[in-house]
Amino acid sequence: MLRFGTAGLRGPLREGSDGMNVTTVGRASAGIADWLRDRCLGGGRVIVGRDARHGSAEFATATAEIFAAAGFPVTLLPEPLPTPVTAFAVRELGAVAGVQITASHNPATDNGYKVYLDGGAQLLAPADTEIESRIEAVTEPIARTPVESSGADLVRRYLDRVSALPKLIGGPGERADIRIALTPLHGVGGETARAALAAAGFTDVHVVDEQFAPDPDFPTVAFPNPEEPGATDLLVALAERVGADIAIALDPDADRCAVGVPEADGKVRMLRGDETGVLLADCVLRTAPADALVATTIVSSRLLSRLAPARGARFAETLTGFKWLARAGDGLVYAYEEAIGHCADPAAVRDKDGISAAVLAADFVARLKAGGRTLLDELDDYAVEFGLHAGDQVSLRLPDQGAAAAVLDRLRSDPPAVIAGMPMQVTDLSAVRGRMRTDALIFEGESTRMVIRPSGTEPKLKCYLEVVRPVGVSSDLAAARTTAAQQLSELRAFCTTLEEQA
Repeated sequence: MLRFGTAGLRGPLREGSDGMNVTTVGRASAGIADWLRDRCLGGGRVIVGRDARHGSAEFATATAEIFAAAGFPVTLLPEPLPTPVTAFAVRELGAVAGVQITASHNPATDNGYKVYLDGGAQLLAPADTEIESRIEAVTEPIARTPVESSGADLVRRYLDRVSALPKLIGGPGERADIRIALTPLHGVGGETARAALAAAGFTDVHVVDEQFAPDPDFPTVAFPNPEEPGATDLLVALAERVGADIAIALDPDADRCAVGVPEADGKVRMLRGDETGVLLADCVLRTAPADALVATTIVSSRLLSRLAPARGARFAETLTGFKWLARAGDGLVYAYEEAIGHCADPAAVRDKDGISAAVLAADFVARLKAGGRTLLDELDDYAVEFGLHAGDQVSLRLPDQGAAAAVLDRLRSDPPAVIAGMPMQVTDLSAVRGRMRTDALIFEGESTRMVIRPSGTEPKLKCYLEVVRPVGVSSDLAAARTTAAQQLSELRAFCTTLEEQA
């Protein structure tokens, strides 16, 4: 059977217990209902939302009807909507659970079942294995009670909250008019993002027409993930054609946000998740209370750990995934993961939210433009203040999860002492005790860092690379970038050898 991975179930659309189908969804819903009742949460409200993938409407209906038959009042959201709307609704209504039918940025052949618990945070161990046991015990037939869709007011309340972020976080100050290029990559975030931006005062928005309407086949991209090569080509072309101040790409369920900015020659460069993450963290911290907490993960850049104390904030590091980041600690005001996930308003949405990140990024660009500056100027300033943090990611697509495990096992048994000509120390996180234990290896040298781990949702091995170079003054930046680029190239070459060994 499908197992609970990152916050729920995800897999190919097919019959059988190892695929996403109505039977799998029904058993999962019945198992969760049973688990909730055992914790004296029976009769509490459950939120059910969905994206526009193949099967999503049928799966959402089945989920809502099974919870209703089990005695839970159900809010079945009225149309395909971004995942953050479901996360918001769980928290807004004090629901005991929420389910979003989505496979996020997976290929068109997949779908998934994402679970939120009370408080609006993702499912976390040991609840996942406990629920799996309940699912295994479910017997047919499973009762169903018809449910009418509702919750249109929740979408309005979500938009009200997101559009208010510039006032809540940005604070007072001049804001220039800006032009925005936007794509939802055939997903469900287009209309919601455009409405949120307009409510926040950004009306000069140009969209990638070929990718704006939801389309479960994702016809213009090989993989509907803004991080994948080529996925944002149409967005970049549009942004350059219209002279946009910022380009925004959402993944299909709109919980992730990638940002692009024009360089001096007018060419648009898509920022890495770490770059956007630190920029938005700095934006939030400018009006955050003293001793606020910001967080990121073990695979992210080290830059936030240096910026936070310089801004009077606390810093926390967690394992990958927002099920950990949302629980990073008291006083959390912002969290991000390098895979373009940003939690800019944890008081309202305790998960990554591409819509709120888009609004906050647009507001930051508008405020900088009023002062004659850009996001790239900010990044240059960080390099001078904290050192140049140059990063990259290599995703190695492998035949199956077993191939990824085999590569990691070889590295554990015989870790290289030197990588790309640089002495390295290795830390095996599968051998540590406590909350930071996970299936990952960290290689660290004097100025380099590489984290290698298997993907939690796809047959991939992911390598996260970072090189840090000192920068005394801004005139040193070009030389530092050249040196860092060479070191990153050598680290990428090492990662390629791992794929060849699989």
